[in-house]
Amino acid sequence: MIKYKLACKNCQNLFDSWFASSKEYEKLQKQNYLICHICNSSNVEKTLMSPNVIKYNNEFQIKAKNDKFKIIKKKITDYQKFIKKNFDYVGENFAYEARSIHYKNKKNSKGIYGSASKTELTELKEEGVEVDIIPWVKDDSN
Repeated sequence: MIKYKLACKNCQNLFDSWFASSKEYEKLQKQNYLICHICNSSNVEKTLMSPNVIKYNNEFQIKAKNDKFKIIKKKITDYQKFIKKNFDYVGENFAYEARSIHYKNKKNSKGIYGSASKTELTELKEEGVEVDIIPWVKDDSN
């Protein structure tokens, strides 16, 4: 596994991402699968990096990072519970169902969630269909 610091050239957002190898990063970059989670742009590149050396006396910093991660994961999990309770899951049919709701002007229709490719999301946005990407974490509490 390798961790790269990535930068979005559109909104200047900096974020870290893990890859199986440097070849895997190159493959995903060529296929435009690296996307900024802030502006959804695929104009994302690696930045200069330095090795991450953990000193023995940095235990407090490590604990603080873990606590921050737990808070963020809890918030995402709460959003997921809300979405599952209040929206209909449409799976891989998300693009079709979103268009169906949009073009039939179903204003009182219950919201939906599911999976869509980057291309499908771009097409939906170009058509004026309101869509958003929400991070989804697996429940590993078992």
